[in-house]
Amino acid sequence: MSETETLCAEVPADAAGQRLDQVLARLFPDYSRARLQQWIKAGQVMVDGKQLRPKDKVMGGEQVEVQAVTETEVTWQAQPIPLTIVYEDDEILVINKPAGLVVHPATGNPDGTLVNALLNHAPELSEVPRAGIIHRLDKDTTGLLVVARNLRSQKHLVEMLQARVMKRQYQAVVCGVLLSGSTVDEPIGRHPVDRKRMAVVHNGKEAVTHYRVIQRYRAHTHVRVDLETGRTHQIRVHMAHIRHPLVGDQVYGQRLRIPPNSCEQMINMLRSFKRQALHAARLGLQHPVTGEEMEWEAPLPEDMVKLLDVLQADAAEHD
Repeated sequence: MSETETLCAEVPADAAGQRLDQVLARLFPDYSRARLQQWIKAGQVMVDGKQLRPKDKVMGGEQVEVQAVTETEVTWQAQPIPLTIVYEDDEILVINKPAGLVVHPATGNPDGTLVNALLNHAPELSEVPRAGIIHRLDKDTTGLLVVARNLRSQKHLVEMLQARVMKRQYQAVVCGVLLSGSTVDEPIGRHPVDRKRMAVVHNGKEAVTHYRVIQRYRAHTHVRVDLETGRTHQIRVHMAHIRHPLVGDQVYGQRLRIPPNSCEQMINMLRSFKRQALHAARLGLQHPVTGEEMEWEAPLPEDMVKLLDVLQADAAEHD
């Protein structure tokens, strides 16, 4: 299922000698270069009534007509799933995602996802790739993520991510006592043996994680984490790589270690915390239309608050 909009413009005189795809990116800035190239190759762009290639040069003064086709994702169904909406306008949505909610439908999770909830709340997202979701959070990671409500906003937000100007700050509880903050600058790619996992590998993609200590406990540390890049499972992989995996991480965590002389409450808390203790706490960006600098903060979820309370009580008891 698709919708088509006809876009018309004249190639400016000062664009003479430039590639067609470059000129279209200038004439129709609400669409990405990749999408425009796709339309050119599909024969949906006419220049003075003729089809050209993306690399063909223009002379200036030509009339351009684009059949802008947006595909509607018919396999994703709208479902009335509750959403915690932190901010909303005609361009973007900011969601506070709970633990246990998968972001995209996939094998094993065909529905009941954030995408299904978004399509119910804002049906126009069916016309935006990935239902407007710009960056993902793992199923059991909580916190803030931004959704673009149209192609124009999606393009601007993706560019912000690529330029590393979107602020994404997390809070996490890791195993072991960190003496100070630091930066992990190690490439991440698929694990060479277990393809379902990620790992630090020499031929992976650049990944940079900054962390700072918020509070130390007897055998754990509460940290603030700032992402410079956005690789799959980045924080979980990097913290495990430096031998301080996240509490509760069922994939990258270590064997459960209970600090000596722990009370029953401490033992039960550590044994029962079955998700990675990771929360996307702050999100900052420039509004894709107004240019206004915006920032949101989501308080720690209840399970992480209880975890920190127990760690604090344990530390005080053994001080």
